[in-house]
Amino acid sequence: MSLNRIVAAIGLVLFVFAGTVSPALALDALTVPLDGKTLDLTKAIDYASRDPSDRVQVSTAPGPDGIVRRIEVRSNENGGSSYWAYFALSNNGDEQIDRLLVAPHFRLVNSGLLIPDLGASRIAQVTPSQGFPPERQASQEADIFRITLDPGAVVTFVAELRTPNLPQLYLWDPDAYKDSINSFTLYHGIVLGISGLLALFLTIVFVVKGTAMFPATAALAWSVLIYLCIDFGFWNKVIQIAPGDDKMWRAGAEVLLSAALLIFTFAYLNLNRWHVRYSHATIAWLVGLMILLGVAVFEPGIASGVARMSLGATVAVGFIVIVYLSLHRYDRAIMLIPTWVLLMVWVFGAYLTVTGSLANDVIQPALNGGLVLIVLLIGFTVMQHAFAGGTIVQGAIGETERRALALVGAGDIVWDWDVARDRILTGTDAEDLLGLKHGTLEGPARDWLEVLHPADRDRFKATLDAVIEQRRGRIAQDFRLRSEDGHYRWFHLRARPVIGSDGEVLRCVGTMSDVTEERTAEERLLHDAVHDNLTGLANRELFLDRLSSALIRAEVEDAAQPSVFLLDIDRFKHVNDNFGLSVGDSILLTVARRLSRLLKPQDTLARLSGDQFGFMLLSEFEPERIAGFADSVRRALRTPISFGDKEIFLTASIGIAMHDAEQHDAVSMFKDAEIAMYCAKRLGGDRIEAFRPALRQNGTDTLTLEADLRRAIGREEIKVLYRPVVRLEDRTVAGFEVEVRWDHPKHGRVPASEFLTLAERNGLMAPLGLFVLDKAARQLSDWQEQLGPHVPLFVSINVSSRQLLRHDLINDVKSVLSRAAVQRGSLKLEFAESLVMENPEYAVQVLARVRELGAGLTIDDFGTGHSSLSYLQRFPFDTLKIDQSFVRGPTAKQNRVILRAIVALAHDLHMDVMAEGAENDDDALDLYDIGCEFASGQLFGPAMTAVEAGGLLFREEEAMIA
Repeated sequence: MSLNRIVAAIGLVLFVFAGTVSPALALDALTVPLDGKTLDLTKAIDYASRDPSDRVQVSTAPGPDGIVRRIEVRSNENGGSSYWAYFALSNNGDEQIDRLLVAPHFRLVNSGLLIPDLGASRIAQVTPSQGFPPERQASQEADIFRITLDPGAVVTFVAELRTPNLPQLYLWDPDAYKDSINSFTLYHGIVLGISGLLALFLTIVFVVKGTAMFPATAALAWSVLIYLCIDFGFWNKVIQIAPGDDKMWRAGAEVLLSAALLIFTFAYLNLNRWHVRYSHATIAWLVGLMILLGVAVFEPGIASGVARMSLGATVAVGFIVIVYLSLHRYDRAIMLIPTWVLLMVWVFGAYLTVTGSLANDVIQPALNGGLVLIVLLIGFTVMQHAFAGGTIVQGAIGETERRALALVGAGDIVWDWDVARDRILTGTDAEDLLGLKHGTLEGPARDWLEVLHPADRDRFKATLDAVIEQRRGRIAQDFRLRSEDGHYRWFHLRARPVIGSDGEVLRCVGTMSDVTEERTAEERLLHDAVHDNLTGLANRELFLDRLSSALIRAEVEDAAQPSVFLLDIDRFKHVNDNFGLSVGDSILLTVARRLSRLLKPQDTLARLSGDQFGFMLLSEFEPERIAGFADSVRRALRTPISFGDKEIFLTASIGIAMHDAEQHDAVSMFKDAEIAMYCAKRLGGDRIEAFRPALRQNGTDTLTLEADLRRAIGREEIKVLYRPVVRLEDRTVAGFEVEVRWDHPKHGRVPASEFLTLAERNGLMAPLGLFVLDKAARQLSDWQEQLGPHVPLFVSINVSSRQLLRHDLINDVKSVLSRAAVQRGSLKLEFAESLVMENPEYAVQVLARVRELGAGLTIDDFGTGHSSLSYLQRFPFDTLKIDQSFVRGPTAKQNRVILRAIVALAHDLHMDVMAEGAENDDDALDLYDIGCEFASGQLFGPAMTAVEAGGLLFREEEAMIA
């Protein structure tokens, strides 16, 4: 075998082996025109393989002689493994052609959305099939090689790539490329100049107007400027960056742009005014974007893709929010609509660009210019808020000083809401009043929701929103703020909006005053009007109102039909007589608690009078279960009540009225239950009686008695009796206590407890009281005229609750005193301690007016109720009357210490002391020893007629003269 054949065989083996490494492909040469400015080679490129290799063999394009040659190129990159691309060019002319081969590092077009291509140095070297290798030209933005094509030459170029693909490859005429670069440089300079000036100007506005939307707008402008600096290659001139290594900076700029747009949207639309959850969602979103800045260092593509998705989501969600707020007439949102529509167009264009649907060479510069235009429009929108409404007309200095002095003198708290900055200022007065840390009430209006009472939050928000939306009106609202100890205090806010020259609300300014005491007094008046003062249960009026509502619901809504129970404790007067009124009140409280435990939430328990309670039962409607409930009430009452070492046993008479078709209102149903209750009481008590129509005949006796009582006043059947009150110092008569009797023409003498209760219940107490008052005043005037001014004499008359609550009491006293000439202070009106304490604020005012008219005032049954000693010194009483339970009874001796304290207290308050219940000389001596001035009781005589009382007076007068 010859040497030539051996060499040929070895070459064939090597050729086959090389072909397995990288297949050799034939090319078609692309003709380069002599006068062409640019030629797009992107689609003329063939790739050797998608996998990197250390060498490549390429079959060249056929030359003019038609011969196809093969060339092999080895990698010069570190690591010895590269990607390979090749193309062929031909010069069919008779002149030499010089061109620039340009491969841009970054193109926004077709860069991708999720994990975009952020650019890199594309070509490491270019190897021609003939001639000298192309010379690399210096550039930060592209890989540029100068190539030369001889006349008639066909050259195949093999490009060693640093990336798997080559997004764009152009063949440029050197002069045309230079002109293109210069034109884009001018455009870039203009856009950068506008963007830089805009960012600087918005920063200055932020310094002047420090509300949240201005720094957010400035941050958006600066993020756009940073993005453009990187995209235009200006950043590479500030920081030395290797060509193609700006991926991290580009990804970071896109993250900053997305975050700045999110912050601007949130701040401009003021989404944090009321809803903290919007702030939380935005903060979480921003934290995620800030994490992307760290990701951009290691994985720029992932960070850029997430930032682009975030930018699109911000624009979409922002558009929905803007439309929603615009429909609710929020001016900021309405003014942002044109700019936001343009932003949505820009985002859509950017999406088409990165996905390759738009591939024009000018699309990327156009998007950059559009971004600056959008920021410019946003800046103009913000300027309207910065300067259009910022002027507040100031009044004269003297007027301002006068208003400031008036505000200080009033003691109100200044309340100032800066709407633009969303900041409320109240000073430290409100915080000191509530015991809160300074600064708690200074901040966004949203922060007030934390200290506002839950029931007042929606109303507070709606009021402020209405003022801003309507741009007029006044704020006059009461609300509660929580103090440090958890209690709430009432405040009254009065404010008005301050409107700028653009018609927008700049701020709301007014005063806030503490009205806790007024609201508490008002609530107490309202509560006392419909509740019993001792037990806190509903009173008769509230009970009838609830019963009426239940009957209406039963008729209209087919709801449960109510049953009415009336309960009267048997012989409860004996408990008061034997143990005292204070013990009786404690027992009533115990009874109320026991009865309350038997009821369900839909039922009602009320205290109708002294020892009378009422039930409205809705939880049971079957007759058997209603009867069982009544029996459980009876058993609860019969359980003994422990009092010290004693046990008190109670029974009750219970009347039941169930709803039927004949009953049309609450009053008739109540009267039916009352008739059944009186029937049970007449049958001996400790009974349960259900109403039956036959009982109405017995009930008519009560109605007849009521009618007789109305006529008894005019017929003078009501007798006024006088019980002597003596002066303990010399045992002379000092005055009389008035008592009343009713001598019925058929029934004889009716006990006072019976007909007075009847009069109280049926509204006859007021005319009866006026009759007694006028009768006693006339009699006192006659006695004083006969005795002369040197003999002091008084008459004391008890006033009922109905009389005190009537607004005509003052007029009644005035008219009585005008008709009867009595000495000032000698006509004394007695008010029970429990009566005045039902409504102390109102009682103080009424008693003061009565005292001014010339009547004397006595507080009755002192020490038996639940009064507050702090009120005692506010009442204008001149006499304190001690209940007989302190003077006699089983606990009288133990009460001596209390009695002495009461007498000492009365004397310290400059009041005389009168005690009732003196039955023997020992009682009188004890009372005198402890300092009582006056006393009454069986020892000094029973109640007597006016003639008998007058005889007693004049006998004493004659005895003293003798």
